[in-house]
Amino acid sequence: MYFVNNIINSFLSPAYAYTAVPAQQQGGGFSLMLMTGVFIFFMYFVIWRPQSKRAKEQRTLLNSLTKGDEVVTTGGILGKIAKLGDNYVQLTLADNVEITIQKNSIAGALPKGTLKSLH
Repeated sequence: MYFVNNIINSFLSPAYAYTAVPAQQQGGGFSLMLMTGVFIFFMYFVIWRPQSKRAKEQRTLLNSLTKGDEVVTTGGILGKIAKLGDNYVQLTLADNVEITIQKNSIAGALPKGTLKSLH
């Protein structure tokens, strides 16, 4: 029996009872409020502020579009604005090639003459 116990103990570690350590006084409510404030401050400057800034730039871009502007879509399509509506834009991609896209899918405006330089 001694031999069997030695083999079992070599593969299995013995289990010892866990003795709880008495609870120690943690930081007060002020440290929790301070950490929450730092977290909110971090979220504002890292996430919310840059996102609202990009949204404002996108709204400004979409409101400044006019017929004849050269744009790039979020899908990477380059074209010149032929017709401009409230929600949709008709782009001319080449001679006799026009597509209609949602206005929100315009990612950016290109400098004049960009399309000619690519052909």
